[in-house]
Amino acid sequence: MRSVAAALTVLFLLAAPAIAQDRAIIVLDASGSMWGQIEGRSKIEIARETLAGVLGAIPDGRELGLIAYGHRSKGDCADIELVVPPATGSGPAIAEAANRLNPLGKTPLTDAVRQAAEALRFTEDKATVILVTDGLETCEADPCALAAELEQSGVDFTAHVVGFGLTAEEGAQVACLAEATGGRYLRASDAGALAEALRETVVASPEPEPVPEPQPEPEPAPPAMNLQVTSVLCETCEALPGEDSRVRWDVFHAAPEAQDGLGAPVEGGYAASFGLALDPGDYVLVASTNDIQRRMPFTIAAGEQTDLHIDWDAAPVTVRVTSTPGATELLEGARLDLVNGDWTSGGYTSYDQLVPAGTVQLTGSMGAARAEATLTVVAGQTLEHELVIGSGWITPVVLYAEGGPPVEDSGIRFDIRPASGGEPVQGGYGQVTVDVPAGELIVEVSLGQASAASQPVTVAAGQTVEAPILLNAGVLAIAAPGADRIDLLAAKAKINGDRDGFGGGYGEAYQDTLHPGDYLIRVTYAGDLPPKEAQATVTAGERTEITVE
Repeated sequence: MRSVAAALTVLFLLAAPAIAQDRAIIVLDASGSMWGQIEGRSKIEIARETLAGVLGAIPDGRELGLIAYGHRSKGDCADIELVVPPATGSGPAIAEAANRLNPLGKTPLTDAVRQAAEALRFTEDKATVILVTDGLETCEADPCALAAELEQSGVDFTAHVVGFGLTAEEGAQVACLAEATGGRYLRASDAGALAEALRETVVASPEPEPVPEPQPEPEPAPPAMNLQVTSVLCETCEALPGEDSRVRWDVFHAAPEAQDGLGAPVEGGYAASFGLALDPGDYVLVASTNDIQRRMPFTIAAGEQTDLHIDWDAAPVTVRVTSTPGATELLEGARLDLVNGDWTSGGYTSYDQLVPAGTVQLTGSMGAARAEATLTVVAGQTLEHELVIGSGWITPVVLYAEGGPPVEDSGIRFDIRPASGGEPVQGGYGQVTVDVPAGELIVEVSLGQASAASQPVTVAAGQTVEAPILLNAGVLAIAAPGADRIDLLAAKAKINGDRDGFGGGYGEAYQDTLHPGDYLIRVTYAGDLPPKEAQATVTAGERTEITVE
């Protein structure tokens, strides 16, 4: 918990006076994953408290703003809002706005950073964006491409990124925003490194311009590569090529007093084998690929070379998801999950990653359709697997009446359940094609006061079928000038004098979809005006319009 709070503190202080007096915007992740907990407290709660504590230190002349994303609606990649425009004295407004955020939706971090840069007029003025995220981009955008664009177009643009609870591999996927723009990437789990970063980037004063010497001494030759690192998939395997970008590596100064033993970062990149020139001292190498991590402490002695050998004990695994055995087309959108002890990974449609050796449980799902397999992964041996999920597709086709017009109302509700009974396996609104498990199914629909069901429909794996449904209904449209409320009732009263109700609403107009038959319209008015009644007959496949005056 302390390291998380420290990380956020460092991040928000990056907007403090150690950076030149440019305008800055904090981009705060308010997606649904921010309800995740760290040591019993939600991440959004930690972020709010850290903000409140840091903003009090922002000087009066500092212009600071806040952008949030994912806080207003689920599944909306456009849910990005400039909550507090950049201004002096905005600290209390930002803290108050953060307290109102309700994590809910997706993570469109790339577009959020772009909007922050544009709000700061980054092509005209010096600008800084500070991104706080606990997840990766989920809206099909490329943060690394955006970083290159902002660096090229900006006058003096800098992005700082804090990975709030991200793994080393996940952090590497957003670190490019900072690395490409001259900013800093900070991990929320590293108290020692964050403290060092605070001293170097926030507290330290800018160095004065050096005074050129009349005859400067020539620069010393760079030291030789005194660290050599190689990687293998197994003890007897050949070394992986150096350009293999599946491996992320980072070298840190050793910090035994830190909780994770890591001090200030020295250098990092993507390569399976590489060499570095380091000053004498104690270091830690952290390397990872697909959430498989290796940590190796080492010492660089003056005039000596240190060799490190990483054994990943893993293998390349490729999984293709299809709806039928041997199909050439992949099952788009199918979810894949792999578990090997404490290690987990996943993806959609297909999978091609390094996987730790051992017994791996593979699960695939497409809606309610599922498939499972047990994979035996041998280090160094490529494994290819086809996972067949018996899934097909249904398109509801609904008509108001036999030979009548189609139902084009997007508010029509459909639920699909097994023909033998049981809970729905799929549901939604509108006449759209949806994935379903293979088998015999029934489609139930409802619109307004009308409902119907299809005959049993047989869906084979990989097949798309239409489910024709006769709603047997018409539309009744009522206009009642001056009305307070319009209600629809059964034309015939029950034996006790009551009438069944079929909906209604406030106002001078009401429209509903109804099964054919006779209905009573009752119109009530505000004040002492007496109610009025009228009869209406609904015909399947037709629209009936009635005015009650």
